[in-house]
Amino acid sequence: MMTDVFVDEKEFIGSNFSKETFLKGTYEYCSFKNCDFNNVNMAGFQFTDCQFIDCDFSLANVFATIFQDVVFNSCKMLGLQFDTCDAFGLAVSFNDCQLNHTSFRSLKLNKTHFTNCKLQEVDFSETHLSQSYFSNCDLQGAIFENTNLEKANFKTAFNYTINPENNKIKGAQFSLKDVAGLLTQYKIQIV
Repeated sequence: MMTDVFVDEKEFIGSNFSKETFLKGTYEYCSFKNCDFNNVNMAGFQFTDCQFIDCDFSLANVFATIFQDVVFNSCKMLGLQFDTCDAFGLAVSFNDCQLNHTSFRSLKLNKTHFTNCKLQEVDFSETHLSQSYFSNCDLQGAIFENTNLEKANFKTAFNYTINPENNKIKGAQFSLKDVAGLLTQYKIQIV
């Protein structure tokens, strides 16, 4: 029986884990640059204080995976099911990432930063996103149902549709030019 590995302060560059073995274990203070995790089974892995740059995570299995203080930069993460990862201590941030069709359903992601991200058709249902920051993010088709968005910052976000009647938005910030996304359910014309 193989035991889980412990990897500390290692840099992975250009690894294609969809073709080569990615050992299950705990990775701390590691950086992954231009790595391919497409369709990789990462179930039960642990990443702490790690950074992923220009990586492809599309359709990777992150069931029971731990992400603590993890930064994703310029990553492709299409269809990722973050809602299946280990929610205890979950702390992530996303910069210049493609997260279309990803699910964050029912997670606690307070104070999470999304910067210059494509979040099209992302599921944020029942997610706690209070004090989160959506800087220059495309939220077209994103689902907000019973979501806690209190004090969240949407000032530079666009293409969102958020129903104030079934989401908590007290103290959230929106730009005047995109505030129509809060009125969609009323089927009114804004001219």
